[in-house]
Amino acid sequence: MPVIVVANPKGGVGKSTFATNLAGYFASHGHKVMLGDVDIQQSSRAWLDLRPASLPPIACWDVGDRNLVKPPRGTTHVVLDTPAGFDGAQLEQALRIADKVVVPLQPSIFDILATQAFLQKLLARRGKASIGVLGMRVNGRTRAADQLAHYVSSLGLPVLGYLRDTQNYVQLAAHGTTLWDVAPSRVERDIAQWQEVLAWIRS
Repeated sequence: MPVIVVANPKGGVGKSTFATNLAGYFASHGHKVMLGDVDIQQSSRAWLDLRPASLPPIACWDVGDRNLVKPPRGTTHVVLDTPAGFDGAQLEQALRIADKVVVPLQPSIFDILATQAFLQKLLARRGKASIGVLGMRVNGRTRAADQLAHYVSSLGLPVLGYLRDTQNYVQLAAHGTTLWDVAPSRVERDIAQWQEVLAWIRS
């Protein structure tokens, strides 16, 4: 059972956007996926409350303040959304159960500096988990993307891809839906951007 942890200590970088859409991808392929939310704001939990019952189900892993010991039985895939400032005992617990850690990161110098110590901590404590960085709200052909790739490669980590800044994610989230719940022609460009990160997660 793969456990994918989505983490970055900085808020507003797109963690919940990525986590909910990744859960939606697994659900669309018939997997029994659980979406856990350790964020006090419970953004992913609120999103699940909006999700129409007619869509492929995504169960809620109601983590709350409990220890992240083991996901419930009967689950085939787990996506864990985490809060800003995620650290300490919960980070250690998450890394113990994680198979993959995806760090959504915007290419601004402020985001990079705010995440630098966190990435180094992940590298030191990751255990069995593979770690990758995902460029958020960025055009992969820009200088900003090159700068992000240079920084990430200096740490020995892969850049899993780049997701563009688009209202598609905002509009879908407002209805509890994901890229995988609407006509492919509507989100064709976005789905194409997911292929590299999905290949890494499946590997």
